[in-house]
Amino acid sequence: MNDYVIRASAGNHSIRAFVAFTTNMVQKARQLHNTTPVASAALGRTLTASSIMGLMMKNKDDKLTVRIKGNGPIGNIVVVSNSKGIVKGYVSNPHVDVPLKHNGKLDVGRAVGKDGNITVIRDLGLKKPYIGSYPLVNGEIAEDFTAYFAYSEQQPSAVALGVLVDRDYSIKSAGGFIIQLLPDASEDSISTLEKNLASIPPVSKLIDEGKKPEDILGLILNGLDYEILDKYDVGFECDCNKGRLEKALISIGKKDLMEILEEDKRAELVCHFCNKKYEFSEEDLKKIIEAM
Repeated sequence: MNDYVIRASAGNHSIRAFVAFTTNMVQKARQLHNTTPVASAALGRTLTASSIMGLMMKNKDDKLTVRIKGNGPIGNIVVVSNSKGIVKGYVSNPHVDVPLKHNGKLDVGRAVGKDGNITVIRDLGLKKPYIGSYPLVNGEIAEDFTAYFAYSEQQPSAVALGVLVDRDYSIKSAGGFIIQLLPDASEDSISTLEKNLASIPPVSKLIDEGKKPEDILGLILNGLDYEILDKYDVGFECDCNKGRLEKALISIGKKDLMEILEEDKRAELVCHFCNKKYEFSEEDLKKIIEAM
């Protein structure tokens, strides 16, 4: 099954919901970055949430960057999404390893750390991007997004994100949902939604059992007269190219570039998001320096 997100409305349009299936997206990220299980879970949860948040943007050229920085050994988690829900991302330490929790589950919170922030940067084509930030709650990602929405954007939300890693480190299942209350939500609708959310199993377990986003949506919005409005194909795609990496070379300055040319006669740059290597020959460097 291909990755996709469905968007729905419920409670007389007072509730909006996004449910995602992202197993392939997270598996591709795992393969590109050779992540350990706990790093796969942390990055996968962030990829899923960022993909959904990208779909919330209105204009086709809008971009969103999520950066989660705690005091744990995983370092930074960085994910970029466009308005189509296409994402790319990485973690500073993809080989991080921490002990499992007492219940045998991956301790994402320990890998990420609690002392830090979740920051969301929205580039909407204006002079300055919109930047929102909020302290991490526990580093488990879903709760951190929930707090971010509530306090940085004043948007009551329920966020669930899950990644199930198989014994061979491949991604068995991944997905999540973001449910948001709009200002005119009734007490009855809120009460019904809260009951549904309290009884729903972990989203990665539901997907592993073969449940589709439509099935999960039915559990979340049971009794709330919902309708599915859109379905979006999403995935992990890096849009890097040699031209972009050339700009990175230019940014280090003419003096440093000349030193690289004299000492190494070449340069190699690696894209953080997909690990693709770009070679710049002696001739390439000379042309760049001449253009500067």
